[in-house]
Amino acid sequence: MKKNGVLLTTCLSSLVFYSAHATPAPTKTSASRESFHHAYSPLGDQQKPDTRKNDTPQARASNKTESIVVLGSGASRETQTLSHLALQEVAPGTSPLKTLSKLPGVMFTSSDPLGAYEWSQQIIIRGFDQSRLGFTMDGIPLGNLAYGNDNGLSIGRALQTENNGPATLAQGAGSVGVAASNDLGGALEFTSIDPTTKYGVDVAGTVGSYGTWRTFARVNSGTLPGGGRLYVSYDYQDANKWKGDGIQQQQQANAKFIQPLGEKVKLTLFGDYSQRAENDYQDLSLSMIRTKGYDVDNITNNYSLAKQIAKAYQNGTPFPKGIANQDQSYYNSAGLRQDVLAYGRLDFDLTSRLKASTTVYGHTNTGEGIYATPYTPTPEALGGSPLSVRTTEYDIHREGFIGSLTYKIAHHTIEGGFWFENNDFEQARRFYPLNESGYTGSSVHWFRNNAFETQWQSAFNTKTYQFHLQDTWQITPALKLNYGFKSLVVDAHARQLEGNIMGAPLTNTFAGGAITSANGFLPQLGANYRLNRHNELFADFARNMAAFDNSTTGATSPFAMTSAAYAATKNTLRPEMSYSEEIGYRYHDHRIQASLTGYYIEFENRLASISPVSSGTNVQGYASILSNVGGVTARGIDAAFNYHFTDNWSIYASYAYNQSTYDDNLTTGGVTYATKGKSVVGMPRNLANVQLSYDDGSIWGNVGMQYQGRRTYTYTNDQWIKPNDIFNLNVGYRFHSHNWVLHGLDAQINVTNLFDKRYVATVGSTGFAVSDPSGSLQTLQAGAPRMVFFTLRKHFF
Repeated sequence: MKKNGVLLTTCLSSLVFYSAHATPAPTKTSASRESFHHAYSPLGDQQKPDTRKNDTPQARASNKTESIVVLGSGASRETQTLSHLALQEVAPGTSPLKTLSKLPGVMFTSSDPLGAYEWSQQIIIRGFDQSRLGFTMDGIPLGNLAYGNDNGLSIGRALQTENNGPATLAQGAGSVGVAASNDLGGALEFTSIDPTTKYGVDVAGTVGSYGTWRTFARVNSGTLPGGGRLYVSYDYQDANKWKGDGIQQQQQANAKFIQPLGEKVKLTLFGDYSQRAENDYQDLSLSMIRTKGYDVDNITNNYSLAKQIAKAYQNGTPFPKGIANQDQSYYNSAGLRQDVLAYGRLDFDLTSRLKASTTVYGHTNTGEGIYATPYTPTPEALGGSPLSVRTTEYDIHREGFIGSLTYKIAHHTIEGGFWFENNDFEQARRFYPLNESGYTGSSVHWFRNNAFETQWQSAFNTKTYQFHLQDTWQITPALKLNYGFKSLVVDAHARQLEGNIMGAPLTNTFAGGAITSANGFLPQLGANYRLNRHNELFADFARNMAAFDNSTTGATSPFAMTSAAYAATKNTLRPEMSYSEEIGYRYHDHRIQASLTGYYIEFENRLASISPVSSGTNVQGYASILSNVGGVTARGIDAAFNYHFTDNWSIYASYAYNQSTYDDNLTTGGVTYATKGKSVVGMPRNLANVQLSYDDGSIWGNVGMQYQGRRTYTYTNDQWIKPNDIFNLNVGYRFHSHNWVLHGLDAQINVTNLFDKRYVATVGSTGFAVSDPSGSLQTLQAGAPRMVFFTLRKHFF
């Protein structure tokens, strides 16, 4: 790592095909870790799942035969729905993204046991990382889920895990009606449960390894005099890091209200508040793991050592014993996020043939990514520490409208809709003083108002317009055809503001201006043919576009360039595009579900930030430029099998093979690298899951294994991470006693990483490199050791 961040990795912001984060490999030395990290379709080809009106132990027991995965019967594309029950059997607070990783083709990793630690969250589907997937909750867009998100928020901050309804994944392409401007790959559509018709109170408490505890309470009003229903819920979660010093903490509240307005109109209101603070785990390299093991971490509890490291770096003197360089262990780093999300929806049954819906939503976010840097000392006048705190600060204000109209005539179901969003986003890089005592607050302290330097600050406005039209034609009782298109226009505007150092003006060199991502015809075509009541075939084709990022630090943002570089390339840049085709087979009966899908994907106009000249001749300091550098071809298969072999026992298995390779060599810094035909970074070729489950209505449990093949984090494939197979165990008991103490009570134990394996979880946490022959790039996150959680739930009334 170098002070000025002149890693080749920082010049490759999105060389990854759809890579693990499609970002360059910054270090905290320069390119911010914070900066560079990262409604169901009315189309008629999938059924909207039951959103589970009652979430009591008795309700769960009565649905013990519910499949953990529903394999999309009748759909013209590969799609699966993960049941509400499956999402509740894992430890409370677990990200639904982690639970979804049992579906074929889905790779999810995180360095914490619950998959909730956002810096290390990584989800890749058929090679597309989360920045190129669509995410919605009750139809509301969640944005690109990048760590330094400029247009949304993670599902864990949008919805409490206890309030998760079924979640649906379309691996190849989401419906044309999905509200997303970046879904080159598939789409994940989350839902929230509805309020119950009966009054009730649910409480739960969880305790676990490393000081984990979580409390949750939800009150359902039941049906009110006017016919409405309401729930309000709150949770608080706190845990120590499993290594090093620090906490992972969140508090969150949800409220949902449903009110019929006459016989033909229904009003739904939803609100979410989330405040999250999490200390980071240190990013590791292969050489660090080989020489020091997996437990190297930040030294938040040792400020004196952190000062020694900083002084040694700044003075060119030897580092303290056991410390290789200034980036091995930082004094502290953390991510802080505060979100408010709300929507209101009206559903109209205008006639027996005509239905409509309108939704308005709003979202605000305040965030900071912080780390104590040895590269910028605190001025003597402000405390004189050899360290200071560098922040990347965020402020999102977005509001939007979604409308749709569905009309049934003869054998056709015609649906059209419109999505508009206005997003104002502000971002800044600031430095705050530290004194000789270190932090004056907690290890996740917010820094405000006393910055001694604002390196840059930027303001962005993004307006998104999406129109879609689609038809489901039931040609015969056996043959169904789905066809439609969407038109997408994203207008992005950037305004760069002046910074300052100790009050003195500082020129912002990043680009300002305007750029538009637009495509008027993005078609989808699919068909489903039922051979008989148990067997069906399906096939589909989709064309998609991803809009440019609109931030100072986005991997595919033109405004992350200098003004000169932007002016030179603006007229030649093209938005990234994908073409995906798939064909598949499904089998269904009352005990067996099975599916097999083959797919082919072409990814075009791949964006990467490259250096125009070699470092040896770059005496004039030429800036890196964002360019379209080629494409990627992916092909593979997804298979899933779910078998209830008795009333109480079932087995689920999935397997995916993905071969994603670069189509072109890469030229950057005046050097051409042989990347053509090399595997895409971050994505293993082989993924597999097996889960054995038992549920007799009282006793339930499952044990599952997830296998990930080897992964590379270099474009030339000169470094690979070993495969891993991780086992998890979930067991529980539902009480059925009429005794008021035991009635409505259930208990569960969750064990993650059952056999306590040491392994690399996230690959590319700080980005990817062309090559890393010495294994020194710190871009890996260690997987959490075995951890145990115990939960008690009680339903009253």
